[in-house]
Amino acid sequence: MNAPLLDAHLVVDRGGFRLDVPLRVAAGEVVALLGPNGAGKTTALRALAGLLPLTAGHLTLDGVDLDRPGRAWTPTERRPVGVVFQDYLLFPHLSALDNVAFGPRRHGADRRAARETARAWLDRVGLAAHAHRRPRQLSGGQAQRVALARALAVAPALLLLDEPLAALDARTRLDTRAELHRHLAAHAGAALLVTHDPLDALVLADRLVIVEEGRVVQEGDAATVTARPRTDYVARLVGLNLHRGRAQGHRVRVADGLTLTVADRLDGDAFVAFRPSAVALHPSRPEGSPRNTWAATVAGVQRHGDNLRVRLDGPIGVAADVTPAAAAQLRLAPGQPVWAAVKAAETHAYPAV
Repeated sequence: MNAPLLDAHLVVDRGGFRLDVPLRVAAGEVVALLGPNGAGKTTALRALAGLLPLTAGHLTLDGVDLDRPGRAWTPTERRPVGVVFQDYLLFPHLSALDNVAFGPRRHGADRRAARETARAWLDRVGLAAHAHRRPRQLSGGQAQRVALARALAVAPALLLLDEPLAALDARTRLDTRAELHRHLAAHAGAALLVTHDPLDALVLADRLVIVEEGRVVQEGDAATVTARPRTDYVARLVGLNLHRGRAQGHRVRVADGLTLTVADRLDGDAFVAFRPSAVALHPSRPEGSPRNTWAATVAGVQRHGDNLRVRLDGPIGVAADVTPAAAAQLRLAPGQPVWAAVKAAETHAYPAV
């Protein structure tokens, strides 16, 4: 990575919760901050925006300390930071033009110059014809683009996006995601995307940082994170079953009484990952080619795309994807005993250190 434009160690204590997240973002880079509810994503964003002071650590942007407890503090309005909030927070009494012009005005531009900047940005986001409409006259996708233009109109060194697509319907989200990707690619500063949606992160970000319980549990580019998840949350995020165990050669003991044969050879603490579609279900113990098999109980069945996602309890909890026809043939229902099978060739094992 190039020298970071944003160099931060965000430490925030809030009651019994502590955020302790190192974060570096280079100029022109988009980093996605992902995590389950309560992981600390919003706390991190508020600290970066200046809405929440650090307890310890530091926040340096473009070589300037914005927050270093006991030594430096820059209030929100003086930070070179643009924010696109989840609900956009456009001023309802102002036109799209004046919403976008608000930032440049706050940064010292006169009314005419601020409006010229705003017109240019509305043109860039394809809303020049909507300049005089108020937020209530805009669609969700249009409001999102106005919010983005408002954030970018101040030429921020750091752009923060808080679930920027969450309020949109599926079709608008698809189109707006593509538009947002174009503008992020053109942004010269650093950008941080806070999201719980893995697709938004994979499409928009250059690098992923996963936080759980206030700490970074994994980071890297999309290919690295999706290929080798290191927590249950990350595994679910990328659609994999993940189990930790002790490896010896091609065998990994993942639970009492269950050792999986895997394609990869390794020794020591290891993860074993496999896709739900790799899990076959049988009414009785399958015969034939060597494979990993174990007795399980159906915990739940729900629709998942064109298939059904079956949750299984047993020595390990797993998800299995089956066709509706297979589910009907097996008469799958909660509490039903089945046998699960996964071929060694369908597994991926890697060190857990």
